Amino acid sequence: MFHVGDKVVYPMHGAGIIESIEDREVFGEISKYYIIKMILGQIKAMVPVDIADSIGIRRIADKKEYDEVIRILTGSCKAMDKKWNIRFRENEAKLKKGDIKDIAEIVNYLNYMNSRGKLSTGEKKMLDQSKQMLVSEMALIQNIQYEEMEKNVNKILNIYEF
Repeated sequence: MFHVGDKVVYPMHGAGIIESIEDREVFGEISKYYIIKMILGQIKAMVPVDIADSIGIRRIADKKEYDEVIRILTGSCKAMDKKWNIRFRENEAKLKKGDIKDIAEIVNYLNYMNSRGKLSTGEKKMLDQSKQMLVSEMALIQNIQYEEMEKNVNKILNIYEF
């Protein structure tokens, strides 16, 4: 069980902070919900407490995992399937799982392929989504603003904004 103030990751949505735990009536039943203030977009997510584990809500990564993410982003790309549709499905499954190291591998590989002009439209969207998820968690780990972490990650990935 999580507590108010805990920093968590909601797979496919990114990182946030549990703002409150409230009783809410939904479809005539009263249940407890985590109210998570997401880092990106000032969105609040309501997640039923009793299914939080099954949908993959987890605490943010620790400093050791953060350091591993930096090594992944600065290292060589892990090989992925050459067929974009198979690669897309495999990466989508990893995103749904929400492991920060898997997401870093996706970002690293898709960024590399994008720099070579070899991404489908769907994979370009996946790159943006996975990068947002990664940056939101990294920002919470380091206790810095999303925008500052995004600049740091862009620098690591050699993405320059003009």
